[in-house]
Amino acid sequence: MRPADTPGNDKPFLRSENGEDQLSAWRFRRAHRALFRGVYVSTETPVTLRLLGEAALLLAEPRSFLSHHTAARLWGGVVPDDADVHVTYPRMRAQCFGIAAHRPKARQHVVSWMGLPMTAPAQTFLDMSHLLGLVDVVVLGDSLVRKRRFTPDELVALAEHHRGPYSRLARRAARLVRAGVDSPMETRLRLLIVLAGLPEPEVDHRVYDEHGNVLFRYDLSYLQWRLIIEYDGRQHAESEEQWHQDINRDEQLDDWELRRLVVVAKDIHRTPGRTLTRIVRAMTRQGMPVPMLTDEWRRHFPTRESGISLPA
Repeated sequence: MRPADTPGNDKPFLRSENGEDQLSAWRFRRAHRALFRGVYVSTETPVTLRLLGEAALLLAEPRSFLSHHTAARLWGGVVPDDADVHVTYPRMRAQCFGIAAHRPKARQHVVSWMGLPMTAPAQTFLDMSHLLGLVDVVVLGDSLVRKRRFTPDELVALAEHHRGPYSRLARRAARLVRAGVDSPMETRLRLLIVLAGLPEPEVDHRVYDEHGNVLFRYDLSYLQWRLIIEYDGRQHAESEEQWHQDINRDEQLDDWELRRLVVVAKDIHRTPGRTLTRIVRAMTRQGMPVPMLTDEWRRHFPTRESGISLPA
């Protein structure tokens, strides 16, 4: 048996079981868990994404780095769930179950973050444009802007020089990324509106008191037309404090004669057509000019309910 490389109880290490008797193997497995084939860590160590990334790199050849979904999540970005650890290798090489291998691209920007080599935030955004649809790429961009990994203008400038497959999608997604977005569902709501051909709303409008404190924050707004569109998550229904804050805000909006349209998760995921009908109706009632809707939203937000009237 090769001596275990154990830099610390909380570090993953490689271990060979060649020539090991059953009793020794049983004792070892009582105190350790396998992260990947041949890579172990103490059972007392919490398994985090960073730990899995470190473990995957132990199996990789030199100059390999974390990328794609794994890099995005380590930077604090929001991407669809993926159980694999994503690693880019200088040369493609078969790896064990649980590790997704990628080919390197020309001039990929790799940095050290959390002590691990991985693609830089903007590079990660560009790489993910090869794997995700437009809406999910913009969700990632908005979340990374919120984490202050880059600004929308910086991202657009980098995307303009991006070439290769899916570069057009990357450039378009970069131009749709905004600052001040509070959640992925806010991004989806805004894109439902924009991809339907409606005017883009203002994001994250804030109302301050005389001391500079934030009184209210509007997710999406057309203040010229006294219309606010907001996404309400479960915290609004489950938090009594939030519930009282919403009541006070709604009363203030009534005093200011502002129309507030509330959208929840199913309105976006299941009945986007009906949601657009509500939005168009609210715009019309506020006297806002409404253009003819385009059909692009249907590609990204499929309606999962039949027999409803969709906006023309």
